[in-house]
Amino acid sequence: MDRMDREQFFARLVALDEERLKKALWNLYWRGTATVRQRIEAELDPDGPRPRRKEPEPVDPEGILDEVCDFVALARSGAYLAGDRRVSPRERTRWRFTFQRLVKDAERALSDDDLSAGAEAMTLLLDLAQEMRDYDYFRSEDPIEAARVVVSDEVSLLWSRVLDRLGCAEFARSAAPQLVRWESKYGWTRTGFGRVREQETSLTVVLERLLTVPDHWVTFTDGYLEALDQVAARTSGASSSPGRSFNASPDQRTGDLAEWHAILLDRLFGGNAEDRLDRLAGHRALGGPNLTYFQAQLARRRGDTVAARRSQTEGASPPGPGPSG
Repeated sequence: MDRMDREQFFARLVALDEERLKKALWNLYWRGTATVRQRIEAELDPDGPRPRRKEPEPVDPEGILDEVCDFVALARSGAYLAGDRRVSPRERTRWRFTFQRLVKDAERALSDDDLSAGAEAMTLLLDLAQEMRDYDYFRSEDPIEAARVVVSDEVSLLWSRVLDRLGCAEFARSAAPQLVRWESKYGWTRTGFGRVREQETSLTVVLERLLTVPDHWVTFTDGYLEALDQVAARTSGASSSPGRSFNASPDQRTGDLAEWHAILLDRLFGGNAEDRLDRLAGHRALGGPNLTYFQAQLARRRGDTVAARRSQTEGASPPGPGPSG
């Protein structure tokens, strides 16, 4: 309903006697919000001190980081699944609320002048979120959907703060390995549907929104190739670390990153940084039909139809779409 204006309101008050006015004001005071009560009290005592707006509590990034470290360590140890005395039965059933709160705390910590503790806390939580699709840390059929955390939104917040505060070189150094670890062709929920899934977007889309300067694409691509080098070196030692970046096969990794590779082909082909595409096409951290398709597309753009046709006969197929919000 439309609200009355000032004149209409005062016209309605004329019909009320003093007793009815007091009753109406009392009901508003007693049943209203804390803010309404403060406003009424201020009018009743105009010479008294004005109520002060409650200031937000100061952020303690180091304290938040410590709490996040404890939570992640307990989750990875299986304490939220088994009868571990470090986690009470009540807390084991409320894990998603703890996870939600820690994500919000990490968001607040990212606003601190010193970004390091907040960025580390958010990174730990996002690593855990990525692992939750493949590992049973909690009693939930779909942990990310249950926690109501949109991974791509949190990654976007983290990356935008790092880029704004620290510049593109530092952003590429930290975010490129995270892209390899976190990008997921089908999103981060297990079932692939639900409220959270509908809000997700690929991390490639997140990067497209952030890399607005042409030179930044080259800087980030160099960081990305270095991140792939690190993955190749570590996987040669048969790493057993949780997460998809080291344990995933080259085929699976390339499928998750196929959308990103297609964007790099469009951005870098024909420019001074085209040689990065050759490194990408032959990288030993990648493999499978998605890489073969990338090689065929690169050959076709260079007019090498023989190489392109040969790649197609090897079973290459275009990559499927990533998560969309």
